[in-house]
Amino acid sequence: SDIKLGEKVRVKNVLPSEISSKLLEMGFYVGKELSLVYKAPFGDPLAIKVGEYILSMRKSEAAFIEVETLF
Repeated sequence: SDIKLGEKVRVKNVLPSEISSKLLEMGFYVGKELSLVYKAPFGDPLAIKVGEYILSMRKSEAAFIEVETLF
């Protein structure tokens, strides 16, 4: 939920929660590369590129995904 626009990251962990299985089904699994392509004017929702598609999600949902920056 804190990555910068255009920043490329890799999923490090999906934290246990009531939506963790939903996040895994949407493609957020360990090792998957992501990038932030759009952030709404007030910061919520976010548009995240996951593989070949773009997914919209709330910052509160994205907070359950731990990532590491790619260089």
